[in-house]
Amino acid sequence: MPLIGADCKLYINSGTFDTPVWDEVELVRDLQQQLEKGDAEVSHRGSGGWRIRIGTLKDGRLQFDIIWEPGNEEFDALQAGFNGNTLVDLAAMDGDIETPGSQGLRAEMSVLSFSRSEQLDGVVMASVNAAPGSIVNAPEWMVVPSS
Repeated sequence: MPLIGADCKLYINSGTFDTPVWDEVELVRDLQQQLEKGDAEVSHRGSGGWRIRIGTLKDGRLQFDIIWEPGNEEFDALQAGFNGNTLVDLAAMDGDIETPGSQGLRAEMSVLSFSRSEQLDGVVMASVNAAPGSIVNAPEWMVVPSS
Protein backbone atom coordinates (compact mmCIF):
# COMPACT_ATOMS: atom_id res chain seq x y z
CA MET A 1 0.00 0.00 0.00
CA PRO A 2 1.47 3.41 -0.93
CA LEU A 3 2.54 5.78 1.82
CA ILE A 4 0.83 9.14 2.24
CA GLY A 5 3.07 12.10 3.05
CA ALA A 6 0.89 13.08 6.01
CA ASP A 7 1.73 9.70 7.62
CA CYS A 8 5.47 10.41 7.54
CA LYS A 9 7.00 12.08 10.57
CA LEU A 10 9.89 14.37 11.45
CA TYR A 11 11.43 13.97 14.88
CA ILE A 12 13.87 16.06 16.89
CA ASN A 13 15.96 14.55 19.66
CA SER A 14 15.70 16.32 23.02
CA GLY A 15 17.91 13.70 24.72
CA THR A 16 21.48 12.70 23.94
CA PHE A 17 22.67 11.08 20.73
CA ASP A 18 23.20 7.72 22.46
CA THR A 19 19.94 7.92 24.46
CA PRO A 20 17.55 9.79 22.19
CA VAL A 21 14.20 11.20 23.29
CA TRP A 22 12.27 11.67 20.06
CA ASP A 23 9.74 14.51 19.93
CA GLU A 24 7.57 14.76 16.82
CA VAL A 25 7.75 18.07 14.95
CA GLU A 26 4.02 18.37 14.26
CA LEU A 27 4.13 21.84 12.66
CA VAL A 28 5.92 20.51 9.55
CA ARG A 29 4.00 20.67 6.29
CA ASP A 30 5.96 19.55 3.25
CA LEU A 31 9.29 17.75 3.67
CA GLN A 32 11.78 16.55 1.11
CA GLN A 33 14.68 14.20 1.81
CA GLN A 34 17.37 14.79 -0.78
CA LEU A 35 19.71 11.82 -0.86
CA GLU A 36 22.52 11.74 -3.41
CA LYS A 37 25.92 10.20 -3.98
CA GLY A 38 28.97 11.66 -5.59
CA ASP A 39 30.71 9.56 -8.18
CA ALA A 40 34.20 8.75 -9.37
CA GLU A 41 35.09 7.70 -12.87
CA VAL A 42 36.94 4.40 -13.10
CA SER A 43 36.91 3.96 -16.87
CA HIS A 44 39.77 1.99 -18.37
CA ARG A 45 40.84 0.58 -21.69
CA GLY A 46 38.93 -2.64 -21.08
CA SER A 47 35.58 -0.95 -20.34
CA GLY A 48 34.48 -1.35 -23.96
CA GLY A 49 34.33 2.36 -24.70
CA TRP A 50 31.96 3.00 -21.79
CA ARG A 51 32.50 5.51 -19.02
CA ILE A 52 32.35 3.54 -15.75
CA ARG A 53 31.37 5.28 -12.53
CA ILE A 54 31.18 4.19 -8.91
CA GLY A 55 29.36 5.84 -6.02
CA THR A 56 31.44 7.76 -3.49
CA LEU A 57 30.34 10.06 -0.67
CA LYS A 58 26.65 10.30 0.21
CA ASP A 59 24.90 13.61 0.78
CA GLY A 60 21.63 14.01 2.63
CA ARG A 61 19.58 17.13 3.13
CA LEU A 62 16.20 17.83 4.62
CA GLN A 63 14.14 20.68 3.24
CA PHE A 64 10.82 21.41 4.87
CA ASP A 65 8.27 24.06 5.71
CA ILE A 66 7.19 24.61 9.29
CA ILE A 67 4.44 26.84 10.63
CA TRP A 68 5.96 29.93 12.27
CA GLU A 69 5.14 29.42 15.95
CA PRO A 70 7.67 30.86 18.41
CA GLY A 71 7.14 29.25 21.81
CA ASN A 72 6.63 25.79 20.29
CA GLU A 73 9.48 23.64 21.65
CA GLU A 74 10.46 22.00 18.37
CA PHE A 75 10.18 25.26 16.37
CA ASP A 76 12.36 27.04 18.94
CA ALA A 77 14.99 24.25 18.83
CA LEU A 78 15.23 24.50 15.02
CA GLN A 79 15.44 28.30 15.12
CA ALA A 80 18.08 28.10 17.86
CA GLY A 81 20.02 25.63 15.72
CA PHE A 82 20.14 28.25 12.97
CA ASN A 83 20.76 31.29 15.18
CA GLY A 84 23.33 29.59 17.42
CA ASN A 85 24.96 27.49 14.71
CA THR A 86 24.41 24.37 16.85
CA LEU A 87 23.57 20.87 15.67
CA VAL A 88 20.03 19.50 15.80
CA ASP A 89 19.53 15.73 15.84
CA LEU A 90 16.72 14.97 13.36
CA ALA A 91 15.08 11.80 12.08
CA ALA A 92 12.85 12.02 8.99
CA MET A 93 10.87 8.78 9.12
CA ASP A 94 8.28 7.18 6.86
CA GLY A 95 6.13 6.33 9.91
CA ASP A 96 6.09 6.36 13.69
CA ILE A 97 9.59 6.08 15.14
CA GLU A 98 8.43 3.30 17.46
CA THR A 99 6.81 1.17 14.74
CA PRO A 100 9.00 -1.73 13.57
CA GLY A 101 10.02 -1.29 9.95
CA SER A 102 9.71 2.52 9.91
CA GLN A 103 12.77 4.02 8.28
CA GLY A 104 14.46 7.26 7.37
CA LEU A 105 17.51 9.47 7.62
CA ARG A 106 18.84 10.29 11.08
CA ALA A 107 21.62 12.83 11.48
CA GLU A 108 22.90 15.61 13.66
CA MET A 109 22.20 18.48 11.30
CA SER A 110 23.29 22.03 10.75
CA VAL A 111 20.30 24.27 10.07
CA LEU A 112 21.61 26.11 7.02
CA SER A 113 18.57 28.25 6.28
CA PHE A 114 15.53 29.36 8.24
CA SER A 115 13.68 31.70 5.87
CA ARG A 116 10.32 33.25 6.75
CA SER A 117 7.49 33.48 4.21
CA GLU A 118 4.62 35.90 4.84
CA GLN A 119 1.94 35.24 2.22
CA LEU A 120 -1.09 37.51 2.24
CA ASP A 121 -3.59 34.65 2.26
CA GLY A 122 -1.72 32.09 4.36
CA VAL A 123 -0.05 31.45 7.67
CA VAL A 124 3.50 32.60 8.23
CA MET A 125 5.90 29.76 7.43
CA ALA A 126 9.60 29.07 7.78
CA SER A 127 11.46 27.19 5.06
CA VAL A 128 14.21 25.10 6.65
CA ASN A 129 17.22 23.52 4.96
CA ALA A 130 19.31 21.17 7.09
CA ALA A 131 22.33 19.01 6.27
CA PRO A 132 24.53 16.63 8.27
CA GLY A 133 27.01 18.62 10.33
CA SER A 134 28.51 16.33 12.96
CA ILE A 135 32.11 15.19 12.68
CA VAL A 136 31.54 12.79 15.60
CA ASN A 137 28.27 10.97 14.80
CA ALA A 138 27.85 9.92 11.17
CA PRO A 139 24.43 10.14 9.52
CA GLU A 140 22.61 6.83 9.29
CA TRP A 141 19.72 5.26 7.48
CA MET A 142 17.67 4.25 10.50
CA VAL A 143 15.29 1.27 10.43
CA VAL A 144 13.23 0.58 13.55
CA PRO A 145 13.95 -3.05 14.47
CA SER A 146 11.31 -5.65 15.28
CA SER A 147 10.93 -6.29 18.99
